[in-house]
Amino acid sequence: MASLAIKNLFHEKVRLVVTLTGIVFSVILTAVQLGIFQGFIAASTDIVGKSNADLWIVSQNVTHVEQGVEFSESNLYKIVEIKGIERAEKQIVSLGAQMKKSDGSDEGITLVGSDLDGGMGGAWNIVEGSLEDLKKPDAIFVDKLYAESKLGITKIGQVVELNKRRARVAGFTKGIRIFTSQPAVFTSFKNAQSFLNMREDETLYIVIKAVEGKNLDELKSEIAAKLENVEVLTRSELVYRQGIYWVIGTGAGITVLVAAALAIIVGIVIVAQTIYSATVDHIREYGTLKAMGATNFYLYRIIITQAIVSGLIAFVIGISVSLVISRISLEGTLAIIVNWQLVLALFVLTILMCCGSSVVAIRKATTIDPAMVFKG
Repeated sequence: MASLAIKNLFHEKVRLVVTLTGIVFSVILTAVQLGIFQGFIAASTDIVGKSNADLWIVSQNVTHVEQGVEFSESNLYKIVEIKGIERAEKQIVSLGAQMKKSDGSDEGITLVGSDLDGGMGGAWNIVEGSLEDLKKPDAIFVDKLYAESKLGITKIGQVVELNKRRARVAGFTKGIRIFTSQPAVFTSFKNAQSFLNMREDETLYIVIKAVEGKNLDELKSEIAAKLENVEVLTRSELVYRQGIYWVIGTGAGITVLVAAALAIIVGIVIVAQTIYSATVDHIREYGTLKAMGATNFYLYRIIITQAIVSGLIAFVIGISVSLVISRISLEGTLAIIVNWQLVLALFVLTILMCCGSSVVAIRKATTIDPAMVFKG
């Protein structure tokens, strides 16, 4: 049965190419749209998600970290003695900074200031310079994706004006995307305070690393009991809040999700049409099989086998093209992220689309009159 299905599938090369083209197009379209959505999620949440902090202390009602409200650093000293805290640090993430470009215009940035010795919330993907360089007064890191195109920065050592203060480029990161149009600029906590004209006893956030094995919900409750007018959130809770605000709240993510849903619907229609057409083109052969005594179940197996084989071939081609597109996109500011989870989900979706679409074709094949093969 399987050999008959495969022979039937490969008998007409042109028909096979048309069938595969439709499915490949569906896979690529769906992968790219869902990949863009994943890119949006990463761009909006990576500052929190890659912070290595287990807990974040934020001002009440903060919907996203870029909207931080100052509070007293005395909160840090109130919790340092709590058992279960391995390390606690002050952190700054703010949209309230402007960098002056060489042409005299201003460009908004996302300023990130952290304790460079603690390893929570600082720069990552460093391709030039080191964290030691960032400890120097007025030193900053910028991302290569935006350095020249948005900020006019071309080299290490270049001096720029940041919030009317002198800043010197000490290094570069690469691939740190921000959901807003304001690229991330990293510096030390002290430098960030200076750039933003904050008081020395203020911070925007406190990030906490828990002792290994410590229950985070218990630690969160203990910390909250000692503080007032702030919230204590786990990293995953803050990532979720970030994603909801930027991707869902702003409407941009909804647009991409709708496009992805339409891609899936278009894919189902394309696959159904191609498989149905392939079945109709061989309707006399199926009539011959029925005239020879083949059962409907036997025809089911042939058509479903053809659909699965078509789906497998098309998936390999489509996902290969999608991965190439994803790799190219990572060199720009709009990332199309096609990770293994998405690949696996698309594989299951493609096979289900092919099998589901074959149901229409099966009905056509199983309701034919075997006598038709003897008619002119």
